[in-house]
Amino acid sequence: MAVDESILEAVGREEVLSTLRLYAWNPPCLSLGYAQPLSDVNIDMLGAKGWDIVRRPTGGRAILHCDELTYAVIGSKREKRLARDILSSYLVLSKAILSALQKLGIPAQAKEIEKQISQSHSYPKNQHQNPVCFEVPSNYEIVVSGKKLVGSAQARRKEGILQHGSFPLFGDPSRIVQALNFDNHEQQLSAKKRVLERATTAEQVLGKLVDWDSVVSAFVEAFQEKLNLELIPSEISESEIARADALIQEKYSHEKWTGRV
Repeated sequence: MAVDESILEAVGREEVLSTLRLYAWNPPCLSLGYAQPLSDVNIDMLGAKGWDIVRRPTGGRAILHCDELTYAVIGSKREKRLARDILSSYLVLSKAILSALQKLGIPAQAKEIEKQISQSHSYPKNQHQNPVCFEVPSNYEIVVSGKKLVGSAQARRKEGILQHGSFPLFGDPSRIVQALNFDNHEQQLSAKKRVLERATTAEQVLGKLVDWDSVVSAFVEAFQEKLNLELIPSEISESEIARADALIQEKYSHEKWTGRV
């Protein structure tokens, strides 16, 4: 998270170009959305599992980053592909993400499901009873056969625009409920069941594992083709690394940030 924010600041100063960053997590990490309460988290269970915790600068709800590809689109406000409202820019980026999934043989769609959710009685009214990102679909979410496959969230700041997304490649999507607080065991089991009903992975869709390099190649090709741009491979600069180290110390590893809500 610190690296993404460091790049965002550098983009805002026009020191670097708008960036697509693709990465994974080690060890697994629970990330909270910007405005999600820390009280959603079972801190003791996180420690027992050896999982980390961080708060994202982007919104949404909790994600367990494990066995996945995470993408970050970090752009200037002057970037025409992103210089629109949140939904419009999200839909532009969704075209590239959908193309990447199609290159992998995944028949994903970005469906407008707002009306469907509003007519459903299966979601509790209290949003904190749904702390899991992949349990609650959003409008124009990327789904396969009605199950959420890619969760994304966007933040807009004076420096520019940051959109995060999580693409689970394999594993059990319901593991996340082990790291969250529920009033009782029955609620936890119910949440686990809902996650399994409403979320999926690349392996579950394809019936086989997909290797990391193939996924990265698909994303790079799709972003270039659908957004009509050229991506230039590059390393994080020394100044960006230094700023990320500072952000870790003053923000992302600090209780004042993680426990701010």
